[in-house]
Amino acid sequence: MAKSRRIIHIDLDAFFVSVEQQLNPELRDKPVVVGGKPDRRGVVASASYEARQFGLHAGMPLITARRLCPQAIFIAGSFSRYRDASRKFMDILADFSPYLEPAGLDEAYLDATGFESLYGSINQMATQIRQRVKDELGLNASVGIASGKAVAKIVSDLAKPDGLLEVPPGEERSFLAPLPIAQLPGIGQKSEARLSSLGIHTIGQLASLPLDTLKHNFGVASMAMYRHANGIDDRPIEPPGAVKSISRETTYARDTREMPKLEGTLRYLAERVGRDLRQQDKQAKCVTLKLRYADFTTITRRHTLKQPISTNQAIFDTGRQLLQTALSQEKQAVRLIGIGVASLAESGRQLNMLDTSIGRQERLDKAIDRIRKKYGFTSIQTGRTMRLKDLFPETGEDYTLNTPSLSR
Repeated sequence: MAKSRRIIHIDLDAFFVSVEQQLNPELRDKPVVVGGKPDRRGVVASASYEARQFGLHAGMPLITARRLCPQAIFIAGSFSRYRDASRKFMDILADFSPYLEPAGLDEAYLDATGFESLYGSINQMATQIRQRVKDELGLNASVGIASGKAVAKIVSDLAKPDGLLEVPPGEERSFLAPLPIAQLPGIGQKSEARLSSLGIHTIGQLASLPLDTLKHNFGVASMAMYRHANGIDDRPIEPPGAVKSISRETTYARDTREMPKLEGTLRYLAERVGRDLRQQDKQAKCVTLKLRYADFTTITRRHTLKQPISTNQAIFDTGRQLLQTALSQEKQAVRLIGIGVASLAESGRQLNMLDTSIGRQERLDKAIDRIRKKYGFTSIQTGRTMRLKDLFPETGEDYTLNTPSLSR
């Protein structure tokens, strides 16, 4: 008889905040917000559970968070610290099962089917995972165990904070039935509103809805909704695939159309993207510019190149052309700016023997990368990025950008 499929979803609690509290114990048991200073624009990236008691949550404007919880401690945050903690977290998980699917910096799925013989039970396996994460990283993790990814994700959310819940095989549908439809992965505000108009408020009601009715209202998404509501989910655990794009972005404290500020920020972001690209030994054939204007209108412009690139200058030059074109068509000030690369390919293209400037630029960028790795980004800069001292706080090794940069 085949063993029942057992999927673990493990999620670190208040990840960004928890990393900061581990590094600075004085922050423990206090309302802490990672995302930036409340006098600057931006949103909450992570809030401690003490802060959440005041209604704070991820995505909330910082100014609103300060109004709801004026005693909160606001921290800009550091993506590099969170990335390092995430790598250690994934390394721990990989020790327990080779079937690992990261779902972000702070969460992952594990296929634990048949691992009972190693740990006594899947519950005991999850308990050991949580203990290792706590002992080695000083972080709390919540775990959900079920027969599929969708239910395991729901269960881990219900286990928060610092808990473990398991849905026995065959009990998925009855477990989900009383829960609100918003807890089903993939149900956003629009889908929830549409289902509510049909009189559907719980997952159980959704599971009982005729499939034809779902298809009429939700089209191709209806089958996944129906299966997940009924606790059916046979999607495999998939290892992380190759990176398809690299990007960086940030929000200004004040909207601006000043080209020195915009180009300085764009240059900084382009250099960070370029460094990440070279670290992966990749080149890119597409450069993307992202702008959000004062009225929150967001645009994306892209340019496909004839030859793949990896140099800071080429990324910046292409982004600057896109920026100039965009601003010539829109008179509003810019609230957010970002740049990215896509259509990635392995490095190693053949250079034109008559054009050695590209090769020289690539060698120069790699030399700068080595210096910055040892001494920090601000140890060597262009004239354009020096202007950022007036825009973003400096940590001594780098500039700290506003909240969106934490997710890149």
